[in-house]
Amino acid sequence: MESQIPRIIRELLTELGEEPQREGLVRTPDRVDQAYRFLTKGYKMELAEILNDALFHEECNEMVIVRNIEYYSLCEHHMLPFFGRCHVAYLPKNKIIGLSKIPRIVDMYARRLQVQERLTNQIADTLWKVLEPHGVAVVMDGKHLCMMMRGVEKQNSFMTSSAMLGAFKTERMTRMEFLNLINHRDLQ
Repeated sequence: MESQIPRIIRELLTELGEEPQREGLVRTPDRVDQAYRFLTKGYKMELAEILNDALFHEECNEMVIVRNIEYYSLCEHHMLPFFGRCHVAYLPKNKIIGLSKIPRIVDMYARRLQVQERLTNQIADTLWKVLEPHGVAVVMDGKHLCMMMRGVEKQNSFMTSSAMLGAFKTERMTRMEFLNLINHRDLQ
């Protein structure tokens, strides 16, 4: 089935007072179609393909953290970008995951129309189910263009959301250790 996005974008350009046949806009509908398909490719991603059997039995019972995972998403309310960094930790229970799989899980959910709160929980819930660990923690910081470019127009604001499961939720010391570790400055 042929994509309807280019036709819709031509109509949108006309509604906005533009001329879709103008030199700079002639190919815009096709470019927007390609861009939105890329920005929402998470709908077509499958967790099993991402994991690719990269779960390993390991006698590891200390906190594993992947910090500063860049993410880019689209706000489902305005379809404007929001982006930032995601910090993920888990406490293994004899099972670990391949290092690259955590950022791929973040991308799978970020590349959908989203709200940051749901995105944070989807990442945590997925790792909880896949790893069956003692605990999972996810903290996301995001800048939202829907808040920066329109509405309240606050360019310096950002949002932080978190999801704590298992020991990260019930054990204050574990949670504090994670929060302290993700707040360390990056080595450069």
